[in-house]
Amino acid sequence: MPNRRQFLTRSALGVGLAAVPVALLTSGAGRSGAAADLAKFADPLPIPPVLKPGATLSIRQLAGTIRAHSQLPPTPVWTYEGSYPGPVIDVRRGQPVTVTWSNKIESAYPVTAVEVPFTGIGSILDPGRGDAVPLPEVAALTPSLVTHLHGGAIGAASDGWPMDLRAAGQAQVAKYPNDQRASTLWYHDHAMDVTAYTVHAGLAGLYLVRDPEEDVLKLPCGVKEIPLVLADRNLDTDASGAYNGRFLHKIGYYDTALGRVRLPFAGPFSTVNGVIWPYLDVTAQWYRFRVLNASNARTYRLELGKENPDGSTTPLNGAFVQIGTEQGLLGAPVRQDRLTLAPAERADVLVNFTAYRGAKVRLSTVDDGTLPLGREVLQFRVASPTVSDSFVPPAAPSPTFARVTAASLPATRVERWVASATDDGTTGGHPEMWELGRVAAGYQPQHGDRLVKIVKNGVTTTFRRVALNFTDPVTFTVRPDDWEVWNFVHLSGPNHPTHIHLVSFQALSRDTYDVTVATDPANDVLTYTATYGAPKGLGPDEQGWKDTIRIDEHDLVSVAAQFRAGTGSFVYHCHILEHEDHGMMRPFVVGTASAPVSPAPTSTSSGHHH
Repeated sequence: MPNRRQFLTRSALGVGLAAVPVALLTSGAGRSGAAADLAKFADPLPIPPVLKPGATLSIRQLAGTIRAHSQLPPTPVWTYEGSYPGPVIDVRRGQPVTVTWSNKIESAYPVTAVEVPFTGIGSILDPGRGDAVPLPEVAALTPSLVTHLHGGAIGAASDGWPMDLRAAGQAQVAKYPNDQRASTLWYHDHAMDVTAYTVHAGLAGLYLVRDPEEDVLKLPCGVKEIPLVLADRNLDTDASGAYNGRFLHKIGYYDTALGRVRLPFAGPFSTVNGVIWPYLDVTAQWYRFRVLNASNARTYRLELGKENPDGSTTPLNGAFVQIGTEQGLLGAPVRQDRLTLAPAERADVLVNFTAYRGAKVRLSTVDDGTLPLGREVLQFRVASPTVSDSFVPPAAPSPTFARVTAASLPATRVERWVASATDDGTTGGHPEMWELGRVAAGYQPQHGDRLVKIVKNGVTTTFRRVALNFTDPVTFTVRPDDWEVWNFVHLSGPNHPTHIHLVSFQALSRDTYDVTVATDPANDVLTYTATYGAPKGLGPDEQGWKDTIRIDEHDLVSVAAQFRAGTGSFVYHCHILEHEDHGMMRPFVVGTASAPVSPAPTSTSSGHHH
């Protein structure tokens, strides 16, 4: 892949829109009316095919086209088996599957990529590229790919090491034990430095694990179990300003004293299963939805509302009955007015349409006050006939579920610390992920140090940054089967939904801290002081087994996991894809390392070259 490493340069480090200076967010925020040119709820929701493999499964990565909207020309994409999103892979716990991911893509990169000066929210959310010139280095990307089973409890050789790439004509063989509880996983490309582009092109799909505990619940199934893969998109335009059918990866940039800051992608169009603003015909019964946020950077805050004759909606409070998080079923169902999903988060939810016979129910996303994206996501058209449905949500979706607490963990557990910060200490700087090491009292800062002081209950604990870049030496080496607590402290910058490969974890706590920063320009030293403020608490959607957790500004989030499913080299990273590509990813080792962290050549044959 030409110039892959250029995406890891300091000048290319993206930040989230939450970090953009307020003056820029509010200036020029008017949106063009081009997005309104496409009719809402004009196209039916496509349902990806379901594959129930035996001991082996072959999946091809293929170039193809989809119809993202009936008013658009065909859209070129990269796919798994010609489906966008990829097929739903449906497996049973304890029945291992060997998947051969065969790269059969020989076409050029299908998405147009541009960068524009960030002059206000409209500069990136307006549809079309305007007079921006497509980036030649992105247009030249070749399909060097590696698939990661996100949430899979698997050995390192099958995890999808970001540099273990397969070019066209090559194959990746992965062994998935499926020895984990019933869960909503997903698979996606994980190519080093360019995941934001390959996933944007279409390389993502759901992977469902089922077990006997789920079977006895008799949950809605078949046509009443619906995958909903959400992602925001923009549309490319030709010289006349007309849509040409291609997706558009348009990002904004602005300049600071330390260089150019590039923002992650945000788009004006909501897609579900690859279609812009689709509709789904449903009967007046209970349905089960497997919801995945596959966006590059956008957080969805979803709500259901009954459509009124004037086009408004009446919120249906408590309409979401959440029975599971990413890594399994909950101990008790949770009724929610809103469902919050950051990138890579999933939810297993039930919705009862019985009371809405003949009505239209709209799934919308609620603005958070900083990113005025389009609200509409999906329309449910509820049939008028009465349908008999005796289903009742289970009182205990997972009777074996138990909350992990600090008190239930081994007293001698290892605790690790990771900070998310910016290079200049301001909210508008380049986001970075720092691994921290504790220093003794009286430590004298060295040139270039980044120090973090955590103050709680009158006690100050001081850390220094010990690793920053992906290629820095590994500092997290885990003993197989050990329980560990990882503490993520957010010092400055945008939110960071963070994913740890290999494990399922539970969040122990979420607290807010008051953060200050002191600078010593002469010695290039930044010292952050984070002083405990108050318990923020975990949301009802954060009480279960997870593999991705939201880290909001000035939060300290602690999670606990047991590293028992595999050994070797793995990674953890921010799942805002542009952040992941631009440096916010670090390796860790369980047992003995299985891969180098320096760039490695693509294998010339099937299998892995660890």
